This record gives sequence, C-alpha cells and structure tokens, in this order.
Amino acid sequence: MSQLVELHSRKAARILDSARGLVLDHGAGKVTVSEISRAAGVGKGTVYLYWPSKEDLIRGLFARDMLALLDEGIARISADPATVRPRHLAPLVVRTGLILPLGRRLRSGDPDLLRLLLQDSRDRELYARTRPAAMCNAVMPILRRHGLIRDDRPLPSQAYALHALLDGFSTAVYQPESAPAGVGDPYAVLADTVALLVEPAETPGEAAVEAAAEETLALFREIRDAILDLIDRSQTAAP
Repeated sequence: MSQLVELHSRKAARILDSARGLVLDHGAGKVTVSEISRAAGVGKGTVYLYWPSKEDLIRGLFARDMLALLDEGIARISADPATVRPRHLAPLVVRTGLILPLGRRLRSGDPDLLRLLLQDSRDRELYARTRPAAMCNAVMPILRRHGLIRDDRPLPSQAYALHALLDGFSTAVYQPESAPAGVGDPYAVLADTVALLVEPAETPGEAAVEAAAEETLALFREIRDAILDLIDRSQTAAP
C-alpha cells in the first residue's frame, strides 16, 4: 500500500502545495525545483529527499488529483449505493472533476503538463483508463447489466452520448459565461438530462442497485490501487 509522504511530513505537504500553486499559475514547463523549494520554505535538496525530479513531483501531484476523485466516488457509493444510478453519478463526476486543480489546468490547455504525464508507458495506460470516455466505457456496461441503463439503444452510442453530455456540462459549469443564463442549479439539470437520456422508465430494484454499486466499487478500487502504485513510483524512498 502506498505511503503518501505528505501524511508523515509537513515539509513534503508544503512542497506539494507549493508545486501545485506554481504549476497552476505558470504551467508545468516553467516551474523549477528552486522555485518550489523557495515557495515551500525548504532547501532545494529537501525536495529531492521526497521526489527524484520535478517531473516525478508533478506526476505525483496529478495522481493525487485522480486519487481524490476516486476516493470521493468510493466514499459516496459506499455510503449510499443509489449514488451509482446515472442521475446521481454523473453530477458527482462533473462536480468533483471540476474542483481538482491540475485537472482544470490540463483541461484549459497545458501541453507541457500533458507531455510530462505521458512520458512513462505505464502512466499512459493508467491515464487512458481514467479519461472520462474510458470511464464511461468501463462503468456503463456494469450499470446496463443490472438494469440501471436502458437497453433499447446500442451501448457504444449511449457511452458516446453520455461522454459528450458530461463534457459539455463540464465546460458550461467551468465557464458559466459561455452558457445560457437563468439556471440556478446546473447539476439538477444534468441529473434530469442524464435520467432522460439513459435510465429505464422503470426504477430498478434495490438488489440491482446494490449489485451495480459493488461492481462499480471493485472497478474504482482496482484503478485506485494503480494510482497508488504510480504515486509510489514517483516518490523517493521515505527519508
């Protein structure tokens, strides 16, 4: 199991916070270890006690964003299996995704960050699995198998439509000035739209919802373990 160094070292936590702020302000390519160390109030060598390079530090940062997204989903579904219904899951994914800082940076366009994240083949495979389109392709068969998604349309078409819908809502929420005015709660609109788009007319029973939740949790936990492995690989052995 991965050891998140920031849980055991205040210096490491400050380094992570400082690196995140600098990457958000200036981009991954322009930030240096010297700038990170100064912002964190530590010596440059202290950064290397925890991360072999700036690139490893930034990969670890992005992995922590993905970990936070999965942890939120796992916690919500574990507390209430009905969260796995598309009308609940879709707003959760959009809301959580938009509050993750580096995800926003990547979405707004940072070629240096994208290039850095895709350097390692193992990382490329993991990032591919966590892309919204890939998550739709992975989760929707589970939901359809248990009757939480209507079966009168081809599944690939449903996944494509849902991905496009989530992408559009993410843009509208993140850039409200680009969307029509007069909507008080865009997440409620998203929930209604997703329900109309993919949910069956008849509400699935509690047993079906719980079974879908368990399978979805197993998938999320598998991906979470892979993210923890990435974090482990990005860190220097604990000093």
